[in-house]
Amino acid sequence: MEFLTQEDKDLYYMGLALREAQKAFEEDEVPVGAILVQDNRVIAKGHNQVEMLQDATAHAEMLALTSAFSYFNSWRIPNLELYCTLEPCTMCAGAIIASRVKRLVYAAPDIRLGACGSFVDLMSEKHPMHQVEIHGGVLEEESAFLLKTFFQQKRAKCPQKNS
Repeated sequence: MEFLTQEDKDLYYMGLALREAQKAFEEDEVPVGAILVQDNRVIAKGHNQVEMLQDATAHAEMLALTSAFSYFNSWRIPNLELYCTLEPCTMCAGAIIASRVKRLVYAAPDIRLGACGSFVDLMSEKHPMHQVEIHGGVLEEESAFLLKTFFQQKRAKCPQKNS
């Protein structure tokens, strides 16, 4: 991995995050996956489990961060890169900043809840202690396709309302 370009690494790790998103899809969860990487090694991963856990905070990013906190026995996890298949929401963006993630790479924008510029932009604010490097659009089409497929299937299962 050390001889690959940053772009190649981003594609590889986002591919792993997409595998996590596929797990969520198969569990009838909104298909979002996240991977945390340090020194070219996967430290933690997660996929949405909101429905299974009946917990609005059980987003892929939050679950991956929680796993990393356990791994390092610390709430500070500097020098980690987070790969996520969907632009983080405000809750997840706040957790990313607070935990001092070094770099965030996301696939698809989220115009409904995205906190990296699509809806609001928490990441552009100058933080007094820490700044997260942001890179969006990596494997965006693949992530968007999985999300669109999921929601199309959900809508197809809903009975049509007759007026």
